[in-house]
Amino acid sequence: MKRNALEQGALNALFALIALACIVPFLLLVSASFTDENAIIRDGYSFFPSELSLESYRFIFEKSGDIFNAYGVSVLITVVGTFASLILMTLLAYPLSKRDLPFRGFFSFFVFFTMLFNGGLVPTYLIYANVFDIDNTLLALIVPGLLIGAFYVILLRTFFTVSVPGAVLESAYIDGAGEFRIFVQMVLPLSLPVLATVGLFQVINYWNDWYNGLIYISDSRLYSIQVLLNTILLNVQYLLQNVDYSGRVDGSALPTQGVRIAIAVIGVLPILVAYPFFQRFFVKGLTVGAIKG
Repeated sequence: MKRNALEQGALNALFALIALACIVPFLLLVSASFTDENAIIRDGYSFFPSELSLESYRFIFEKSGDIFNAYGVSVLITVVGTFASLILMTLLAYPLSKRDLPFRGFFSFFVFFTMLFNGGLVPTYLIYANVFDIDNTLLALIVPGLLIGAFYVILLRTFFTVSVPGAVLESAYIDGAGEFRIFVQMVLPLSLPVLATVGLFQVINYWNDWYNGLIYISDSRLYSIQVLLNTILLNVQYLLQNVDYSGRVDGSALPTQGVRIAIAVIGVLPILVAYPFFQRFFVKGLTVGAIKG
């Protein structure tokens, strides 16, 4: 009993150290974002700033336009994209988990092939912009994310094959349940752990995506928060590079270091706030899956 208590205490201490290793850098990041630019240059980063300043955030909010609109765009594409991608991936993975599916090997290889090769930027852009004509629309921020989940499809397929009891499905077939009803009422509830995991990864992917906005979006009203913050950073870098030539911009007046740090805080803060809620559903999914499994 005493040995078990010591082992548990050692594990708790280890996980506490890992948690601190994750939290401390973020606290330093937040602290630096409220530090005066001159203090950062003079003293470096500190948990206790010698000079507090909101100049970096004021600069971002003044130069960014409607930052709250960008937040709204990011929330919308994250919610819609995550749910849509989960639906499509599960609808593809579940049939592939059936060993009696005709041409199962071909379709599985087709999914796996997309993990190794893709069409490249130019053909992809031409398909989305000229064929589907979704550039400068919110679909340009949602649709590309739906088609890059080959690894998640394989993960879901493996979970359906290994963790969903075949005896349960056979009893449902005997009772006359159809394939769709079995999938919705039996397979999905038993698959909450893997659905929560894949959903969390998709949330992070959609929220952090700036590449699709850079390629397909030129209308500033459709900028996501990541695209908007990236644009601000590029503008600051442009001003710094041209300050000596134009003579119109005071480079010392630009909170360059503080802006970079504040951009990181603004970009990650909503996910940080929302993560505890996702974690609650994630843990609940693990518990339900363990009980029903």
